[in-house]
Amino acid sequence: MLPQTQPSEPVDLNRRLKKLTSILDVTKAMSAERDLDLLLPLILYEASKVVEADRCSLFVLDRERNQLWSKVAQGSKSEIRLPMGSGIAGRVAETGEVINLPDAYADERFNRTFDSISGYRTQSVLCVPMRDANGEVTGVIQALNKLSGGAFDSEDEELLLALGAQAAGAIENALLHEEINSLFEGFVSASVVAIESRDPTTAGHSGRVANLTVSLARALEHVHTGPYAHTRFSATELQEVRYASLLHDFGKVGVREPVLVKAEKLYPHELEGLRARFQLARKDLQLQSYRRRIAAVKLRGTQHLAEIEAEEEARLAQESKQLDEVLEFVLTCNRPSVLAQGNFERLHELKLLRFQDGFDQNQPLLLEREIQSLSILKGTLSEAERLEIESHVEHTYRFLSQIPWTRTLRRVPEIAYAHHEKLNGTGYPRAIPDAGIPVQSRMMAIADIYDALTASDRPYKKAVPHPLALDILQREVKSGQLDAELFRIFVEAEVPQRVQQPQPG
Repeated sequence: MLPQTQPSEPVDLNRRLKKLTSILDVTKAMSAERDLDLLLPLILYEASKVVEADRCSLFVLDRERNQLWSKVAQGSKSEIRLPMGSGIAGRVAETGEVINLPDAYADERFNRTFDSISGYRTQSVLCVPMRDANGEVTGVIQALNKLSGGAFDSEDEELLLALGAQAAGAIENALLHEEINSLFEGFVSASVVAIESRDPTTAGHSGRVANLTVSLARALEHVHTGPYAHTRFSATELQEVRYASLLHDFGKVGVREPVLVKAEKLYPHELEGLRARFQLARKDLQLQSYRRRIAAVKLRGTQHLAEIEAEEEARLAQESKQLDEVLEFVLTCNRPSVLAQGNFERLHELKLLRFQDGFDQNQPLLLEREIQSLSILKGTLSEAERLEIESHVEHTYRFLSQIPWTRTLRRVPEIAYAHHEKLNGTGYPRAIPDAGIPVQSRMMAIADIYDALTASDRPYKKAVPHPLALDILQREVKSGQLDAELFRIFVEAEVPQRVQQPQPG
C-alpha cells in the first residue's frame, strides 16, 4: 500500500504565510506610530498573536542606568525596572542570545517573584533580543506560555526575532520623536522665560494667550455651520498653534528694554531730572525772596523788617504753591491716561516758565523733549517708540525663521508673524488684508487682546472686567478688525472661563 500524502505541510505553509503577512501589516502600523504609549501595546498585541502566546512583555534598554524598563508588560499595571543580567530578560539583553524555556521553573535564571506577586503561573518562556540597524541590542521581547500548552519552537523564535527587529526601529523612531518634542518644549520654555525676563510686568501673558488660542481652536470641533464648519485641527496642528502662541512675542528680546517696560510717558531718569529741576526752581524762589527782603530793608529801613518779612512770606508761599501745582499737573500728564485737549494746550504754555540756575542764567522749567513726551495723547509711547515696539513682530518672524522646524511645525513663524494684522488692513507690520491672515493668527489676535485687557499684573493699567473686555473686542469686530465668527465662537464656547478652570492632571 502506498503511503498517503499528509495535508500538514500546506496547512503549515499557510499558517506561516499568514503570520509573515501579519508581521508586514504590523510593521506598517508601527512605522506610522510616533506615540510610544500607543506603539508599545501594539507591538505586544501583535507579538502575542504571531507566536500564539498568552501574554508578552517588552523591555527597553536604558544604557545610562544599565537597566531594562517596561511600562507595557502584559499583566502589570506599573513600570518595571530590571538590572542588566537579572532574570531571563536581563540575561538576553546582556548576551544578545535567544532563551527558549519549555519549563521556566526548571531554569535557575527564571525569577519567580513576579509570579508570586501576581498569582500568574509561567510555564514556557521565549525571550529574544531586539536589535537596531547596527545590530546593537536595544531591548527584549518576552513571550509567556504557548497557548497550545507546549513549548515555543524555532519558527516562533524566527518570527519573534523578525518582529523584534522591526519593533526596535519603530521604538527608536518613537524615542527620537519624543526627544525632538522634548527639545522643542525646552527651547520654547526657555524662550518664554527670556521674553518675560525682559518685561516682568507681562509674566504669564504668553502662556495665557497660548491656552486661550488652543482652547478656541478646539472649540471649532463643535462648529457645524458657517465659514468654520469644516475647520478642524489635528494634535500636531494644535501643537503648532500652541508654539506659535507661546512665541508670538519672542521678538521683544530685540526691543530696547527701557521702551519695552515704559510705564509712564517720561522715563524714570527723565522724571528724576525733572523733579530735581523743580527743586532748583524752589530754591531759586527762596533765593529771590531773600534778595528782595535785603533790598527792601535797605530801601525802607529796619523799622519795616516785620512788615517786609510778612509780605515776602506770603509771596513766597503763593509762588511755591503755584510751582507745586505745575509739578502736580506735570505728574498727572505723565500718567498713561488719555490727555484732555485743555491739558495739551496748557503744557505748551508752560514752555515759557523759567528759573535761574547757580550762575544766574535763565533756564526752562520744562524741556522741549519733556513737553513732547507729556503731550502723548494716549498711552505712554511716542510714535517712534510705538514703531519700535511694533517691530517686535518683525524680530519674532526673523528669529523664528532661523529655527529648523519639523514639517509639522513649519508654519509657526508665519502664524506668529500675523498676530497683529487686522482684517481691514490696518494692522502691522505688513497691513495685509484678511485673505492673507491665517485662521490661527486670527484666533491668536482675539486671545492676545483679551489677555492684554484682562491681565491684572500690569502696573500701568487696571485689569478690565470680562464683560467690558468682550465689549471692547466686539467694537473691534464691528470696525472690521477682528474675525466676527471666531469672536462669536470665543464668546459662546466660553473660552476664557474654560481656560481659567483647573485642567485635569
